[in-house]
Amino acid sequence: MTASRVLVLNSGSSSVKYQLLDMADRSRLAAGLVERIGEETSRLVHEPLVGPGAAGGKREQVGPIADHEAALKAVAAELAADGMGLDSPELAAVGHRVVHGGTRFTRPTVIDDEVLAEIRSLIPLAPLHNPANVTGIEVARGLRADLPQVAVFDTAFHSTMPEHVARYAIDAATADAYSIRRYGFHGTSHAYVSRATARLLGRPVEDVNVIVLHLGNGASASAVRGGVCVETSMGLTPLEGLVMGTRSGDVDPAVVFHLARVAGFSVDEIDSLLNKKSGLLGMCGDNDMREVLRRAGEGDEAASLAFAAYVHRLKKYIGAYAAVLGRVDAVTFTAGVGENAHQVREAAIDGLASLGLVLDPRANAVRSAEPRLISAEEARVAVAVVPTDEELEIATQAYELVTR
Repeated sequence: MTASRVLVLNSGSSSVKYQLLDMADRSRLAAGLVERIGEETSRLVHEPLVGPGAAGGKREQVGPIADHEAALKAVAAELAADGMGLDSPELAAVGHRVVHGGTRFTRPTVIDDEVLAEIRSLIPLAPLHNPANVTGIEVARGLRADLPQVAVFDTAFHSTMPEHVARYAIDAATADAYSIRRYGFHGTSHAYVSRATARLLGRPVEDVNVIVLHLGNGASASAVRGGVCVETSMGLTPLEGLVMGTRSGDVDPAVVFHLARVAGFSVDEIDSLLNKKSGLLGMCGDNDMREVLRRAGEGDEAASLAFAAYVHRLKKYIGAYAAVLGRVDAVTFTAGVGENAHQVREAAIDGLASLGLVLDPRANAVRSAEPRLISAEEARVAVAVVPTDEELEIATQAYELVTR
């Protein structure tokens, strides 16, 4: 029996998302989520997608799950109940999403003690994410020590940015001493979507230049030339770039000094303000785009202003990345907002006919889970909607690495 299955784990500070995929046909076998780990009201939702268990649909259990080890053991038990446990000989690898790989990790990497120590050393660059990623790796290794564990890094796809793009214009010695540079995030999504866009156009990925707009609660843009990232909107952290659900995106760095000197804000207070209390939430009190659109449609001035700021920043990045690429073959929307909010797509593309971008209103209004073109026939540049699949991307990279 050939081992062709990959378990994908995305470990957060109080949650574990997972999917089990069979890379023989790229099918999804099971998926689930453990949330509120460490609380009395912990919740596990497991959905078998094939086999006898699939007929019963989702299974849910609520009750205390003390830590990540208990969470993964509960996940393993659910998978085993469907005949797909961690002891299965069909399991080829576990793929772990790791947010920050620094400059060291630019491709998927089999995890050993040295690699794990290096991932741990990168915690100062991603203090909210890498600790939970490390915990998930440690627990998974303990449950199945003989199985290859593969780290797939959010930053890796963007490691191809030229040095003059990745560098900030600050004192070079300081930048080098503290690893200050632009890393970019959402890399697995940008990688998957840029390749899927080329397939949608029926062209080799090497021949396609695409601007990818990953628009969820976190949002980022990338300029991808021939399958290679040459620019992205997020930087040292995921704070830079587009207006997001709770993050400000681009601001004058002197805002930080002003808040410290004039308002007496501490570093932690400024961090919280810009990361958790800004963006759409800060401007209008809602970070859910559906609610922002509803309120704007009813004439709410704060929601209308927040939406206008969100769209303006999108347009600015589309124009900038068109200049960076020189030739653009497609602009592709993805993630929760990008895939579902036709109003965002319409507003972002409106007025960009001079760049060759024109929407087909009817095509744009259609909701679908399939990749699709929404540009008008006369458009010189394709506009596409491509549902992202970061779990499949992680599974693909992990499987290719362990089966070489």
